[in-house]
This record gives sequence, C-alpha cells and structure tokens, in this order.
Amino acid sequence: MRFVLAIVAFVVAAVMIVAGIAQRTVFAPPSQLTATANVSGDARYVVIAGSALNAHTGQQTLSVTGAEDPAAQVVAIGRTDDVTAWLGTEKYVAVGYDSTTGSLTTRMVTPKADSGSTSTPSPGATAGATEGTSSSAAGPNPTGSDLWLEEYDGQDAQVTRMNIPDGVSVLVASDGTKPAPSTITVTWPVDSSTPWAFPLIIGGLVLLVIGIALYLWGLYTHRRSRGPRRKSGPKMPKLPKAPKYKPTSEVETTPRGRRSTRRARVIAPAVLVGALTLSGAGATFADETPTPTPTPTPTSTTTAVPKPANQLPPAVTVPQLERIIKRISVSAANADAKADPNLAKQRFTGAALQLREANYAIRAKKADQPALPAIPSDPIVLSLPQATDSWPRTVVAVIEMPKDAEGKDQAPQALTLVQDSPRDNYMVEYAISLEPKAKVPNLAPASIGAAAVRPDSKLLALPPNQVAAAYGDVLMNGDQSKYASLFSADGDTLRTAVGAEWKAQQKAAVPATASLTFTSAVGPNPDVAMATNDSGALVWVDLQETQQLKVVEAGAEVNAGPTAAALGVASSKTGVETTFGYQLAFYVPPAGSDAKITLLGFAQGMIGAKEIQ
Repeated sequence: MRFVLAIVAFVVAAVMIVAGIAQRTVFAPPSQLTATANVSGDARYVVIAGSALNAHTGQQTLSVTGAEDPAAQVVAIGRTDDVTAWLGTEKYVAVGYDSTTGSLTTRMVTPKADSGSTSTPSPGATAGATEGTSSSAAGPNPTGSDLWLEEYDGQDAQVTRMNIPDGVSVLVASDGTKPAPSTITVTWPVDSSTPWAFPLIIGGLVLLVIGIALYLWGLYTHRRSRGPRRKSGPKMPKLPKAPKYKPTSEVETTPRGRRSTRRARVIAPAVLVGALTLSGAGATFADETPTPTPTPTPTSTTTAVPKPANQLPPAVTVPQLERIIKRISVSAANADAKADPNLAKQRFTGAALQLREANYAIRAKKADQPALPAIPSDPIVLSLPQATDSWPRTVVAVIEMPKDAEGKDQAPQALTLVQDSPRDNYMVEYAISLEPKAKVPNLAPASIGAAAVRPDSKLLALPPNQVAAAYGDVLMNGDQSKYASLFSADGDTLRTAVGAEWKAQQKAAVPATASLTFTSAVGPNPDVAMATNDSGALVWVDLQETQQLKVVEAGAEVNAGPTAAALGVASSKTGVETTFGYQLAFYVPPAGSDAKITLLGFAQGMIGAKEIQ
C-alpha cells in the first residue's frame, strides 16, 4: 500500500511541478496589449481621444514614428476642449478605439468655420486610411504653447509614457508645415502574474518528498518482513473426544465453539453500535434547536459627492503654471539683460510692458537708474487660476524673491497673467511687489480656481472699475478725500511716498518762476478682479499720475530732472509734463463689510515726459 501511495504522490508531484513551470513559460500570458493606427496622406495634426487611451487600464505608452523631421515632432497633452479650441478650423485626424476589433480607428475631422472648434469624434469611427489635409497655408505650431498640460518635443516625443484621464486628449504634430508622424502605437500593460505557479511548484516538491518518504518506508517494511522464521515441532496427539451433551428442551441451548464465539462477538458490537446510533440520533434530535436567521447588519456606504454641473475647470494646473513661470522668467531675463523692448513684448503687455519699456529707455541714458525687479522662476508661493473654459483667461501667481546683493530680503513678486486666445501665450499684465504688511485673504485652492468678478460689480465695497479713480483721489487729497474712509492707511507705503503731504512739499519747493500741479487719471489698461472666499475680490488697476511743471514768468526756464531728460526732455522755457504709471493691487471687501480696501502691493515709475507747448 505504501508503494501505491508513493507512486500516486510521484505522479501528482510531477503534474503540479510541470503545471507550475508551464504557467511561467509556455502558458504565460502576454505582458502588454498593443494597438496601431496608420495615418495616410499629409495630415498635419492627429488627436488621440482620452477614451481611446483609456480603453484598457494601466499606464499608456505612446509611440509615434514616420515623421519627415523627427526633431520637429511634438506630442502635446491638453484638455480635449482646449485642444480643439487651439486647432480652430484646422483639419485633423481623430484617433479612437474599437473595442470589438481591439484596434485604433482614424477619422478625418473638418471643424466648422463658424464655431472655430469641434469635439473629438467618438471612437466608433471606421478604421482605415484617411485622406490628406495638406494645403498651401502653414498651420500653427503647437511647440511651446502655454495651453498644454504636458509637452514632449523631438526625440522625447518618440516614446511617451502617460496616464491620461477622461476629458484629456493628446495632440501629435510637427511644426505645422510638415505632416504629423504617420504611425501611432498605443501600448497598455497587462497583468501577467501567475499566482498559482509558485504554489504548484512548491506543493509538487512537497509531494515529491512525501512520495520518496513513503517509498523508503515501504521498502524498509518489506525487507523486515522477509527475515528467517522458526519451524514448528512435532504435532501433539489428538485428545479423545468427550461425549456430547444433549440438552433437554427445557434448557436454553448456548452455542459453543469458535464459530459461536465469533458470532457472539459480531452480534454484540453490532447491537452496541445500533444502540449508540439510535441514542445518538435521539440526542441529536432532542438537542437540535432551530437556528434563528441572523438579522442583516446595515453597512454604511460612502457615496462620492458629485461635482456641480456648472463647475468650471481651472485655467491652468500647478505644474503647468510652474512651466509657464519658468518660460516667463527666461524671457524677462533676456529682455532685461539687453534692455530690448521687442524681447519684452514676447511676455509682457499692458501696464507691465509700458513700465518696462520706459525703464529700458531711461537706463540707456542714465546709468545709475535701477532696473525693475527680475521675475524669478520659483518658488511659487501662491497660485490662483481663473475657473473658466473660455477666453481670455487670467492667472495670478506670487513668487518668492531671493535675497538681494546685500543679503536683505526682497518683497515677493505678484504677477497677473492673461491669455487672450487659445493660441496666445500667457502675458504679464501686472507685475508688482507686495507690501511688507500685506495680508492676502483666503483664496480658492489652485485645483478649483476662482471666478472672475465683473468690473461693475455692486457686490463689493467699491466696484473694481472705480477703485483706481478713488485711490487716485486719496493720493491727491489725503484724509480730505471723500474716499479716504474706504481705504486703509495702515501699511500703505505708497501713500506715504507720493501722497498729499509729499505733493505739498514738492509744490513748496518750486521757485516763483514756475508752478507745479498734479492730476490723476485711470490708465488705459483693463482692470482685473478675482473673487476671494469671503465674497470679496483681489483687484488690479492701472493708475496714471501727471505732473505739470509750467513756466509762469517770461524768460524763465525749468529743469525737468535726469529721469525726464533720459526720456527726451531735459529743460524747457514753457514747461515739462511727466507721467508716472502705478500698477496697484488691492483687496476689496464685500459690500456691507466693516473691512476697508487694502493696498496689497504696487509698482511705479516714470513712463513718459514731454514739453508743454
């Protein structure tokens, strides 16, 4: 019997070991799934839908080949709506996924000219070649756009690993003039683990050891059973038979002999077992009580709170903003180093550009004129994107400044960035230094974004489009201004530097042959307002202040000063008019609040000078 068990153990062990090894070798599942689409013709843009990339779970690997110039190819990742808005009326090939065939599909999309964009088609399009989209006019170049969440250029775009969520698409292109890569391959990882392989191999080895042990034990027992046996002696003589006893009918006959004993032995256990069985069954039925059905215990389930249907996405993500700020920092450094207004126009607009252009002109003729604060690339200590899916878009970023050459702390830079259209980059419209005592109110997280506030909103202590004029009146008249009670003077260093008291001192220092007057006006650049969590708003405004130094006595002459001289007017016999630009950032509380409007930061400087005729 032991040999039989050993043979069975050997056979089962062999089957288990072979099955375990086969799962890791011959029957091993594939480690990945691959789908490929070939785009024929001269299509310049290929859009891969997020639904196609999420056809299978796991990290996607995108491979693009077939570009005429691999150095010009680009793979850009962006929100689907942003990608189609950037494409505008450009034709593109939409790539989807057919779950029936397990292959990528292609479809030519021609956006409507009146809408300027179109949604990416569903992945149910017919697979196959697409007709070309070449035309004589060059298309836009997606390289370097601030719109993309991620961007890979040149050889980095050859193989890209990504985790694309729904609502995000991938744009594959070249420089807008050459066709896009013609072969698109998407690879997904597959769970190729074999959880039963290791247990089968280990179990087979254990059975093999047991089989060997059984075989050795059986061999040992068999050899012991084959030892020498002692021979029996002479037979004993038979005893005489005793007379048989014949019982009468009144006496109960008792069976005798070996058979009778064996029968009694068999009957007794059988009766005993039957009795025990009956008694056990009786005990079982007597003790068995119906088990009550357990009452179902209610289990709490966590239901995700759905996002509001009208919840708009933030204009940028934090990594996207960090990349934008680094680009702006490099561009601003190049422009500042060369004092080149044309380079500044690449990333500056509005009041920020106006102040930088004037600073470049002054520094060109006045060596001791300090440069404007540089735009650092990091760290971003505050980011507030606008929650919107349309244009223009606004983003606010506060960047910590490094220590100056003397080791002193510098005020953080607050930038207001504006993107006018999908194909435009973010431009710096306001660049200010925060006040030392500035306290920024609670703001929405960067992952949600803040709503833009209308310039004429009546829900604030003062509408955003009236803040600049009101603060200009405060700078002119100080506490006598009718708006003085609305603004907080605590920590307002600009009011101390150029307020009513300073203006009075400047007027008193003018000789009798001349007169000095100050006027203020709202600048031409648009106001920007972003909502805070307390229903207030952060407001950026452009204020311009004009100083007119006029000659009031015939034959007299006024000196405009070195800064005005650097802008073209050194002196005049009639008068000099200089204009100063103020970029101002305020916190405006909600209407009905006891809080006051607070100046958070500013940037100021002379932006123009001319002779009074």
